[in-house]
Amino acid sequence: MIVGGGFAGFHAARSLRKALPHDLGAEIVLVNRTDYFLYLPLLPEVAAAVIDPRRVTVSLPAALPGVRLAQGDVTSVSLANRTIAYTDPEGKVRELGYDRLILAAGSVNKLLPIPGVAEHAHGFRNVAEALYLRDHVIRQIEIAAATDDQAERDARCTFVVVGAGYTGTEVAAQGPLLTSSLVKHQHVLRDQKVRWLLLDTAPRVLPELDRRLSRAADRVLRRRGVEVLTGTSVQVAKHEGVELTNGDWVPSRTLVWCVGVRPDPLVDEIGLETQKGRLVVEPTLVVPGYPEVFACGDAAAVPDLTRPGEVTAMTAQHAQRQGVLAGRNVAASLGFGKMRPYKHHDLGFVVDLGGAQAAANPLKIPLSGVVAKAVTRGYHLLALPGNRIRTAIDWLQDAVLGRQTVQLGLVRSAAVPLETRDV
Repeated sequence: MIVGGGFAGFHAARSLRKALPHDLGAEIVLVNRTDYFLYLPLLPEVAAAVIDPRRVTVSLPAALPGVRLAQGDVTSVSLANRTIAYTDPEGKVRELGYDRLILAAGSVNKLLPIPGVAEHAHGFRNVAEALYLRDHVIRQIEIAAATDDQAERDARCTFVVVGAGYTGTEVAAQGPLLTSSLVKHQHVLRDQKVRWLLLDTAPRVLPELDRRLSRAADRVLRRRGVEVLTGTSVQVAKHEGVELTNGDWVPSRTLVWCVGVRPDPLVDEIGLETQKGRLVVEPTLVVPGYPEVFACGDAAAVPDLTRPGEVTAMTAQHAQRQGVLAGRNVAASLGFGKMRPYKHHDLGFVVDLGGAQAAANPLKIPLSGVVAKAVTRGYHLLALPGNRIRTAIDWLQDAVLGRQTVQLGLVRSAAVPLETRDV
């Protein structure tokens, strides 16, 4: 039984299927909210109308032949009875038993106790939120063009992104490219200033990266007119705008929340020992006291053997590799292979800044500009478990034909505010 079909769960299912003999008769069940694996790193390009949303979704039944999909939300785990309960898409509660369990529930939006954020901010963790942001930005520009009220026009042409990590930086970098494409088709907005603000309490953008890459990303953002405000966040969020911690009031109708993530609430409900909200596990990913239970990805505090005393970061890179190991170690616990500890040296990161710009440090080699862009896109194509040719074609079409700047009308706004979602 594998709970969660993100980077950790998907790769756990795939590696376990390969590690077990086909004639064993074992059943692998993957429980996931959706019937697809979501490639999160490309969501900013979905929101910016660069690629089709279907490119970041890979069908689980198609990509994992031989793995049974149980679509739904896991609501409880009984370690004593070795069962899990989940609610299927039609609201029916179902129960399944297991011999081995891999907990790869992932993470959800990290909310801070800031007045108004839950009601007025837009999250950025799934396809619905990315599509809504795309529709929302286009809608704001179109409404701004339709009004003669300059104050309203200014507010609708102001976009605030909170969180200068990977996702927030990519959203803020892609944003001006999208809005400039929109504005050029609205003659009444020819002289209108479109503002993008990127806020973070950290002293610089991309604080996780090498300072050289951070500076490169900062230069790209500022060249595009993004107002980078470090050491600053939101004090109060309202429908009409946001009050910043520096005392400034910013009239706006758009607040994008990219502050970070926290482990799925299911982790707390299981009742096992946690560390900063993540399940405590041994280096082999086994939960102490429960040799039949494994945990990996954002839900697990996996000891980082390359940095004694620390746990691995909540990144897709670690989640994917832990998932692979979890699958192999489950097979080993059944007598097929040898149980191994998790040990992975960071291979670097890539950050797509839109256009021809990116920042990357593959194998600790700092890169920026066109070279980094090539590395970044190459990395994504290799990491995608499907849709590679279609994604490459979308990139080519965007470069040659430009992006399609039209509202899709696929997502109701009431379905997306942070207060109504767990992810």
